[in-house]
Amino acid sequence: MPEGHTVHRIARQMTLDLVGRRLAVSSPQGRFAAGAARLDGRTMTSASAVGKQLFCTFDTGDVLRVHLGLYGAWDLHGDVSPLGAGQRARGSLGAPRVRSGAPTDAQPSSRRLRMGEGETESTVPAGTAWPPPPVGQVRVRLDSGSVVADLRGPTACEVLTAAEAALVRERLGPDPQTVDDLDAAGEVVVDRVTRRNVAVGQLLMDQSVVAGIGNIYRAELLFRARLDPWTPGRQVPADLVRGIWRDWAVLLDDGIREGVMLTREDLDDAGREAARRDPTLRHWVYQRGGLPCLVCGTAVVVEEMATRKLYRCPACQVAPSGAAGGR
Repeated sequence: MPEGHTVHRIARQMTLDLVGRRLAVSSPQGRFAAGAARLDGRTMTSASAVGKQLFCTFDTGDVLRVHLGLYGAWDLHGDVSPLGAGQRARGSLGAPRVRSGAPTDAQPSSRRLRMGEGETESTVPAGTAWPPPPVGQVRVRLDSGSVVADLRGPTACEVLTAAEAALVRERLGPDPQTVDDLDAAGEVVVDRVTRRNVAVGQLLMDQSVVAGIGNIYRAELLFRARLDPWTPGRQVPADLVRGIWRDWAVLLDDGIREGVMLTREDLDDAGREAARRDPTLRHWVYQRGGLPCLVCGTAVVVEEMATRKLYRCPACQVAPSGAAGGR
């Protein structure tokens, strides 16, 4: 599932390429026909992310809310802007579906982009019509004339009023990228974790506690904190929760900048570059079940927590003194 850094990158890409432009909005699949008609011909005025949710506001005040879920993705075609100095957008906005092809600086119809945990860029054969025909089950298409954004497979895609969108945002926990005061927001997270008797590993995945953390970041944050995921929230010291929140702010910022989740802090510049190319080098415990812990050599354990796979090192990750840990 795309995690918080991916959705923030989506919002930034749309800010560059769709905000301020009058859009032709359609639903090639037909399942979003009424919503598309409501937005068609309107100008997108902002695009923002909170956790895993994207909010695109239009000049009518209507808000397109999208949650990609497990399988959702945005494909962009055309003159897609770089996300940073000297950068090009690399891939699809959402669940990674790798396509082959080399980057090109040709006309709009020559690029197809998909961004996610694994970002890729591919070329479209010369002579392909513009705009490109929808491929697969496209729920909604946003067409600015020079950039086309196709959404497929989302968990949620709906048009809300400004008031309705505000209510959705209010139900979400703090997101380090959107809060005004990082420390104050951290205290909200501390309170929501330490007053509950639910396993801290489950609480970090609860979007009403803290927004944007998914299975990968959950596993890695808890390993970096050397905390047993099964420790009840109310038994986790407040300072340890504050440390996890600050670490989440660092990892999220890095993920947005890099476009990948690189969670090993022991890597030098050469190691980070190798990890960008090889996903097996990026993480401490995630998807390393049965392999030796990179710190102590103990086999990494894979368990199930609230229907999701949980990765942890049973030797490095311990419960705080006096707290219940382990399964």
